[in-house]
Amino acid sequence: MKSIYTRLSLGLVAAALVMTAATGLNAQGKDIVTTAVDAGQFKTLAAALQAAGLVDTLKGAGPFTVFAPTDAAFAKLPAGTVEDLLKPENKARLTAILTYHVVPGKVMAADVVKLTSAKTVQGGSLTVSAMGGTVKVDNATVTATDITATNGVIHVIDTVVIPQ
Repeated sequence: MKSIYTRLSLGLVAAALVMTAATGLNAQGKDIVTTAVDAGQFKTLAAALQAAGLVDTLKGAGPFTVFAPTDAAFAKLPAGTVEDLLKPENKARLTAILTYHVVPGKVMAADVVKLTSAKTVQGGSLTVSAMGGTVKVDNATVTATDITATNGVIHVIDTVVIPQ
């Protein structure tokens, strides 16, 4: 069993290096929010964090692990969903969704593959599965891992995960 974890971990590390180079994510002394904004593929996430009032929190000491959906992930939501969530009257729902993407502590890919679930800041638990070199959190696939920031780590996902 250990060799499976080792292969998965090595595969994820290799994928992280390739995806980090491909996505332009390089945190070098930057917090999670700045790293995401600088990457250019998290504009919707940045706007949502601003609307929910979570920017200062995710710029704070942490550490945090963020499963960050890309703009393409947000685009998969039904038409009008993002615009609706960004309205001030939906701040509580937006906050719940965003904090469901955040796990307290710094959980690197080598540790994620050993988990079956992860307790989120929102209070719910993400289901984690690793199979054949692919890691999923709920229904989202992790596409890049271990993008380190001064206050935690980002793992990029291809789908917005919604708490039950």
